[in-house]
Amino acid sequence: MPAANPILPGFYPDPSICRVGPDFYLVNSSFEYFPGVPLWHSRDLRNWRQLGHVLTRPSQLPLPAGLKPSDGIYAPTIRYHAGRYYMVTTHMPGTGNFLVHTTDIAGEWSEPVKIAQGGIDPSLFFDTDGRCYFTSNGTGWAPVRGAYQCEINPLTGALLSETRFIWPGTGGSYPEAPHLFRRGEFYYLMMAEGGTAEGHMVTISRSRAPYGPFENCPHNPVLSHRSLMNPVQATGHADFVEDQNGRWWAVFLGYRYSEHGFHPLGRETYLAPVEWTDEGWPLVNAGRPLPADLGLPETGLPAQAWPVPPARDDFDGATLAPHWVFVRNPGADAWSLRERAGALTLRCGAASPDDAASFAGVVRRQCHFEFTCATRVEFDPAAENEEAGLVIMMDHRHHYEIAITLRSGARAVVVRRRIGTLSAEVACVPAPDGALRLVLAADRLRYRFGFAAEIAAAADMRWLAEGEVRYLCTEVAGGYNGVVLGPYATARGKAGSNASAHFDWFEYQPLCP
Repeated sequence: MPAANPILPGFYPDPSICRVGPDFYLVNSSFEYFPGVPLWHSRDLRNWRQLGHVLTRPSQLPLPAGLKPSDGIYAPTIRYHAGRYYMVTTHMPGTGNFLVHTTDIAGEWSEPVKIAQGGIDPSLFFDTDGRCYFTSNGTGWAPVRGAYQCEINPLTGALLSETRFIWPGTGGSYPEAPHLFRRGEFYYLMMAEGGTAEGHMVTISRSRAPYGPFENCPHNPVLSHRSLMNPVQATGHADFVEDQNGRWWAVFLGYRYSEHGFHPLGRETYLAPVEWTDEGWPLVNAGRPLPADLGLPETGLPAQAWPVPPARDDFDGATLAPHWVFVRNPGADAWSLRERAGALTLRCGAASPDDAASFAGVVRRQCHFEFTCATRVEFDPAAENEEAGLVIMMDHRHHYEIAITLRSGARAVVVRRRIGTLSAEVACVPAPDGALRLVLAADRLRYRFGFAAEIAAAADMRWLAEGEVRYLCTEVAGGYNGVVLGPYATARGKAGSNASAHFDWFEYQPLCP
C-alpha cells in the first residue's frame, strides 16, 4: 500500500482501529461480500497489509440468496482487552448486533455472540475497572435517534445493565457509529452525523461518567468536508487511536470523484492526526481539511513497509489471496483451486451476475481510477447460455462483462451492459479456438473491453466496446458499496451444466493512484 491518503484505497468504508503494543489493527464494513470484515495490520499507520478477514465461515456470516446489495455487515468495531481481540458489528437484516473474539489476531475467530441491544454500528469500550460498555445507535427500535448504551459480558453477550439513552448528537441527520473512549478524567463519545454523503461529519461530546451527562464540543463538527471544494468528500465515521508515543490519530471514511458527482471506488479509509486543545477537545488535522495533494503526515513511528502483492495472481496457492471475495456465500462446488493445478476453476451454475445470489465468481475491489486487468481463460461452452469471462459490477442490476460463449453454434466473445432494467449485448464477434486473453481497462470516465488469442502480440488486442463509469456508481445504483471486478462463469438460469472455465492467471495493474 502506498504511504498516502487514502491509506486503504477502494471500497474499504467505516474503519475502526485499535493498538496492541507497536501493532495497529483495522477493520472495515463488508456488506454482502464473503469472507466478511477485512482485517489490516500496520506498525507505522502509513503502510498497511491485509491479514485476511474476521468472518471466514458461513456459520459466522450467513449471506443467503436474496440478500439485498449493501445488506450484510455494517460498521465493525475492533477492540483489545486482557489478551483478547473483539470485533463487534451488525448483520443486516439477519443476526443483528453480535461480536466475535480471539486470542490470535491472525487465526480463527469465535462463533457469533449475540447482543440483545438493538440499533446498528455497535462499539465496545473496556474501562479501567474491567467493565465493558456496549454502545449502538438507535434506529427503528428506539424512541429517539442517538447513542444508547449498556454494560455487557463480552464473552456471553449477556446484558448486565439496562439500556440507556446517553446522547442525541448535535442535531445532524442519522446520528450513528458511536464510539466511547477515555482520555484522562473525561469519557468522550464520538458519533457520525449528516448521512454518509457530502454532508457527513464527525461530532464529539464528553462527560466525567460513562453514561453522561455529555457536553458538546464547542467546535463541532471536529471533522467534515461539507461545502468544501476538496478532492475528498463525505469525510466521517471516524475512530481514534493513541500511539505508543502519546500522539492521537483518526481513521475515517471519505470518497473521491472520478468525475464530478460520481464515485466508483466507494468509500475509502483515510488517516489524519488528532491534536488536543488546552481545554481538552480534539482537533482533527488541526481543524483544517485534508491537503489537496493527499500527502500523509509523518507519524514519528519506525517505518514498516510490507511486500507489495504481485500484480499477477497465478492461482498457485492452496487458498485465495486475501483481496479476493465472493458475492454472498459461495457454493461449495462453484469454484476450485485444486481441480487444475495453478488455475482457478469456476463451474457454470444457474446463478449469474444478474441475480441477487451467489454466482460462480471471485471479485476484488477496484482501487484506482485508472487500471488494466487481464486474465487467461480456457473455456469451451456447449450451449449459448454458458459463458465465462470478466465482470465489473456495483451490484446485480449494475454491471458490465466480457465473456466467451456460443452464438449460432459458434464460439464468440460478447460484451454486455446492464443498467437497472436495461440490458444489452453491445458487441459480439467470432472467437478463435484455444485460450483467450480477456482485458478490461479503465480511466476516470469509461471502461474498455477487449480480447486477444493467447499467442497474439499486445498490438493484436481487439477492443470491442466501452461502458461509462458513472453508471456503476452509488449515485446511479444506490447503496453503500464500491465497484468490484473479477472472473466469473455461469449457465444463466439453467441448472445441470457440466461446463467449467479455467483461469490460469489474473492481473490487476494500476496506472495512477
